[in-house]
Formats: sequence, C-alpha cells, structure tokens
Amino acid sequence: MKVLVACEYSGVVRDAFTAAGHDAMSCDLLPTDSKGKHFQGDICKLLKAGQWDLIIAHPPCTALTVAGNSTYGEGQPKYAERLAAVEWTVSLWEAMKVAAERVCMENPVGVLRRLGGMQKPQYVQPYEHGHKEQKKTALFLHNLPDLIPTDGVFEEMMALPKNVRERLHYLPPSPDRWKIRSTTYKGIAAAMALQWGSL
Repeated sequence: MKVLVACEYSGVVRDAFTAAGHDAMSCDLLPTDSKGKHFQGDICKLLKAGQWDLIIAHPPCTALTVAGNSTYGEGQPKYAERLAAVEWTVSLWEAMKVAAERVCMENPVGVLRRLGGMQKPQYVQPYEHGHKEQKKTALFLHNLPDLIPTDGVFEEMMALPKNVRERLHYLPPSPDRWKIRSTTYKGIAAAMALQWGSL
C-alpha cells in the first residue's frame, strides 16, 4: 500500500506503516525527527504528483481546537485566523479525497464540524491502545472504518494521579512542548497500520 502521512515530522505513523511492509512517506515543512522516507515541503506538491492508496494527515490545530477559544473564538483577537485555518483545512481535506481512495484527518476536539461543515468524526483515546493517558482526538474518516480499540487500559489509567494520566496537559513550558503534544501515540499508529493497512 502506498501511504502518505501528511503534516508529520515525528515519523511515528510513517514508521508503523513501514514496519508493516507498506511504502510509507511522511511530509512536513520540518525535517523528520526519525530516519525514514520523508518529503520536506508543501503537501500540495505531493497531492498533485500522484495517487495514494491512503493518506493520514495531522494538519496544524492551534487555531482549530476548542482549547484556544479564549484567543481564537468569535469576538476574540485571532478569530479571523481561526476562520482562515478552517478554510485551509477543509480545502486540504477535499484535495486529499481526490488524491487518495482512503483518507484520515486527525485533529483535537475543535471547530471543524461547526465552522467548516465537516462530517462527524470518530473520537479515540490513547488508553484504548495501551497508553495510560487521556487525550481525546478526532479522526475524520473517508472510506475508512472506525479504528477499533486494541488494548484498553482505562481502569489502570484511572488509578493514576490526574497529572500523570493527563501528562500532555500538564507539560511545563519548553521549546519542544508543542512537538511533544502533537506527536501521535505509538499504540494508535500501530492500530492504524494493522487495521487500515489490511484493507
């Protein structure tokens, strides 16, 4: 399967598909954090270059997440930036559906459905895939089945202190905080490769 993992510098999802025997490439404006097949540049060039069997995308979410409502919400200083981000992301979604038979677009809980008219997403959690952490994430799916939980550890997670199970929320300020928070959990990436790679 020819797989494009868009807006990914970490290589986590790309590497999961590569390990499963697929021809996977990541793409981002940043260089990749791990050795592997990576295109550093604009995703639009890859979408125009050829057809893909599967695209999994992680577009920028700062202006889209409900966590940013105090800055990007209606009546707030950066609301115009939110509207522009919605327009760009929806355009990317439509372009990816033309370039690939199957598409998954990941984003946090946000405004894409309300402001962009996007379909209802599937929501996944790390604790459904072996990680004792919480981070509700939306997956917008085109011609893909819902991701099935692979390793539920909810009860074990709930026995942990809140600042441990919500580790990403409690990260202290640092130059790499945004990178850490945006990296896909390996258990979720492995589930994608196992379940969607066999379609």
